[in-house]
Amino acid sequence: MALQYDLVQYPTSDTIKIVTYLLERITKTNDRIQPSSRHATPYACFYARAIPNIDIQSYLARILKYCPCANECFLSLLVYFDRMSRNSSGLRIDSYNIHRLIITGIMVASKFFSDVFYTNARYAKVGGLPVAELNTLELQFLKLNNFKLNVQVEELQQYGDQLLLHWIREHQIKRNSENCYKKQEFKPMIRYTTSHTNCSSNLILSTEQQMTEKYDSTTKC
Repeated sequence: MALQYDLVQYPTSDTIKIVTYLLERITKTNDRIQPSSRHATPYACFYARAIPNIDIQSYLARILKYCPCANECFLSLLVYFDRMSRNSSGLRIDSYNIHRLIITGIMVASKFFSDVFYTNARYAKVGGLPVAELNTLELQFLKLNNFKLNVQVEELQQYGDQLLLHWIREHQIKRNSENCYKKQEFKPMIRYTTSHTNCSSNLILSTEQQMTEKYDSTTKC
C-alpha cells in the first residue's frame, strides 16, 4: 500500500518538521553558491542584512502558535516557492531571505485558503518585521507568483506524499547508518567523487517513479 499524506489529519506540528527539513537543505545548498551582491537584485527587499538568529523550524512554530493555519498553508508555501523558482526572477532561496519569504508566503496562503485569517499587522509582529515592510513584501510575493495563488487539492496531495516519503526514507537511511556504525565489525569506506557536468534543479521533489531532490537554482555539481 502506497504511503499517503493526510491533508486533514496529519498533525500540523509534524508538517512543519518535514517542511523544515526540505527548506534547510535548500538554503544550505544555495548559501554556498549565492553571489555576494544579494542586495543589488530586484527583490532585495526579501534579503536581511544578517542571517536571523531564529532557525526555520522555530520560526514556523512561532507562526503556527500565534497565527494558526492548516496544513494547506504550509504545503502551498512550497508550491509557491517552486513556481517562483521556475520564472525568470532569478530569486534563490537562502538563509538571508527564507524568513521573509516564509512569513509572507504563509500570510498570503492563509488569506487565500482560510475563511478566517489575521491582519498584516499581526503577521508583521509575529514575523519580527515592520508592517509597512511586510506590505511591500506581500506585493512582491504576489508578483513573483504572477498573482496566481490557487493550488489544486491534487497538487497539495502530491507535494505532501512526496515530502513525507522523502522524510521517511532519509530518516530510515540515517537509522540504518547509525546501526551499522554500532557494529564493531563494520568498517566504512568513504569515497569522494566529483562530476563536472551542469545540473539544474528546482524546489520540490520529483516524480513517484524516482525520488530526487530539486532545489531552486542552477548549480555546478
